[in-house]
Amino acid sequence: MKRLFGLFVLFLAMGFVPAVADAAAGHGGTKAVKAGILLVAFGTSEESAQVSFDHIETKVRQAYPDIEVRWAYTSHIIRRKLAGQGKQLDSPEIALAKMADEGFTHVVVQSLHTIAGAEYHDLRRVADSFALMGGFERIAVGDPMMTTQEDMKRTVEAMLAVLPGERKKDEAVVFMGHGTHHPANAFYAALNFQVQRRDPHLFIGTVEGYPELDTIIALLQENSIKKVYLMPLMSVAGDHAKNDMAGDEADSWKSVLTAEGFEVVPILKGTAEFDEFVAIWVDHIGDSLSGFR
Repeated sequence: MKRLFGLFVLFLAMGFVPAVADAAAGHGGTKAVKAGILLVAFGTSEESAQVSFDHIETKVRQAYPDIEVRWAYTSHIIRRKLAGQGKQLDSPEIALAKMADEGFTHVVVQSLHTIAGAEYHDLRRVADSFALMGGFERIAVGDPMMTTQEDMKRTVEAMLAVLPGERKKDEAVVFMGHGTHHPANAFYAALNFQVQRRDPHLFIGTVEGYPELDTIIALLQENSIKKVYLMPLMSVAGDHAKNDMAGDEADSWKSVLTAEGFEVVPILKGTAEFDEFVAIWVDHIGDSLSGFR
């Protein structure tokens, strides 16, 4: 009851007056506001990568201490793998159905994706379905890390803030994004342009989109780069970071760059391990909550 009262005060402070409804059994009374935050990521089965999600959850709870936080993973492959390890993670659909059943009235579904690609739009469709069914009084989907130009400016500042301290000015840092077939993939090329306006030896490539590694190699050679730091532009340093970026296989970015004559230093830290990136997602939650007024 104390937590719900605190939540009620929080919403009043935001200028939102909760709807009043009769009790289900017709006994009078009111329906209390029960807000929740559902953090949604692709997911990871890498135990060492869980530190990223632990960090973002801590920051979200610190920012919104009176609102309950839940998790959902969009990848059924990851969920099935974790289930085999005795760890149960819900899909967004199941997580929202449970929250509706438990009486949540206002829910922010916060995307932890990097761009508004295919998975983000799938998530919006799920939330829209619950809105049409009347599962909640209000439901909102928080923007991924990069949605607006202001987000991109903040992402550039975050990238500059987390560069390796030992890196020299004539050395490059290449960030690996996931990439997508979705038109939102253009954000990576736009980010590459904007970050190079601040530091011409920073580059963004993708595993499954553009810019491709071959394009990055050509840019590195044009700039006479000898040493390259590799960093994930993904929320977690999971399978892509450990294998596609820093793995020992011949087709990993580390191996390909090494074969091209570069000295390569991988750094296995996802963006969600850094306060500078997490703050963007946390602020998007606040934007959604303010929309409940």
